[in-house]
Amino acid sequence: MTTTPSYPMPREDADNAAFLAAWKQGRLVIQTCTACGKTFFYPRAFCPRCWSDRIEAREASGKGHIVSYSLVHRPNDPAFNDEVPIALVEVKLAEGATLISRVIDARPEEIRSGRSLILPPPEIGARYPLPVFRLAGGMTDGHPAPLS
Repeated sequence: MTTTPSYPMPREDADNAAFLAAWKQGRLVIQTCTACGKTFFYPRAFCPRCWSDRIEAREASGKGHIVSYSLVHRPNDPAFNDEVPIALVEVKLAEGATLISRVIDARPEEIRSGRSLILPPPEIGARYPLPVFRLAGGMTDGHPAPLS
């Protein structure tokens, strides 16, 4: 009998513990600097804009759009072999932060820059160790979102 390998797990540390705990509940938490107002991802101890350590974790809306993408046909871990092609995307969240994620439950030809994304229901997202998104239908403002 063949079993599917489990996904590689992210390494937890003091900076990302709240983020990982929230994701296990199906919630996406990102950081905002209370000194300058910048919202950012990945979790860290200081603001990448003003270097302040006045950081708050806030729940994100779970909405965003694809900035760029790649279809992965040869994953770097055997846990993903049965899931190819994997849509690896750069997501710009409604809050302004960007992150790298995957789009699940979509055909490769549906993936393109500008497509709107939403988080899946928590019971679906809980299968994955890091945030994943689903297509929300449509483009942002009818056009691919500009890179900024």
